[in-house]
Amino acid sequence: MLGWALTFLVLALIAGFLGFSGIAGASAGIAQILFVIFLVLLVISFLARAVRGQPPV
Repeated sequence: MLGWALTFLVLALIAGFLGFSGIAGASAGIAQILFVIFLVLLVISFLARAVRGQPPV
């Protein structure tokens, strides 16, 4: 999922550079949403490992 967020970030940067504001805005929005989802899943993963008594990797 982080790969998708980075892909949309790169697409947004390229589209913004070329002046396609609609595409850049949409891609940046998707990248932000995917990044937040990734961070939430990361925190949940760390909490699940802590509850089981395993140290984080």
